[in-house]
Amino acid sequence: MVGLGTIINTAAIVAGGVLGKLFGRFLSESAQETLTRVCGISTLFIAIAGALEGMMKVEGDSLTSGNALLIICCLALGSLIGEWLGIEDAFQRFGAWLKRKTGNERDAGFVNAFVTASLTVCIGAMAIVGSIEDGIKGDYSILATKAVLDLIIITVMTGSLGKGCAFSAIPVAILQGTVTVLAGLLRPVMTAGALTNLSLIGSVLIFCVGVNLVWDRGLKVANMLPALVLAVGAAFVPWF
Repeated sequence: MVGLGTIINTAAIVAGGVLGKLFGRFLSESAQETLTRVCGISTLFIAIAGALEGMMKVEGDSLTSGNALLIICCLALGSLIGEWLGIEDAFQRFGAWLKRKTGNERDAGFVNAFVTASLTVCIGAMAIVGSIEDGIKGDYSILATKAVLDLIIITVMTGSLGKGCAFSAIPVAILQGTVTVLAGLLRPVMTAGALTNLSLIGSVLIFCVGVNLVWDRGLKVANMLPALVLAVGAAFVPWF
């Protein structure tokens, strides 16, 4: 069944939100803050591992690094495009709308939880590759694996940030569902080079999410999202 992977992933996120809410009620405010920092640190190391995989290469007996220009160009231009489009503000407005419609006006951290969790589970090559495989072959194995990871992530994040994390299921359903429907058109574009670039830039953006969780720096990660599109396009530019 085409689209089953997205359904499984969305259900896993909702389940993670429910489990996190049940678990979170037993945590003190201090414990919740500590758990938030732990989430951030874990996110940082996951992102670092992904970024290093895309930047470091073994050449002979030495380890070399590359793709610095790709990162700088994609992030700089992508952030400018995101600022111009107001993506972060759109996320915030949608989160505020969800907050009102779901009767969570008294939850001061709802919007931040929604935005942070959405960025964490939406960014990454697994979401794109898994959705394409699901759309073309009906193979949902990649998205099923992602669903397990997202279940754990959202459970922990909900316990520390609040119930807004569970609503990250909505952008995941929209993004992955759209890619699944358009899989036939996107597959030729997603070459090995494009996927490598996507994974690298996605890891850098996830690192920024981790920075926000640990140090509360307020980085506008949503405004950096166009960098992912630029990363795919860069795979077809010779000097990258």
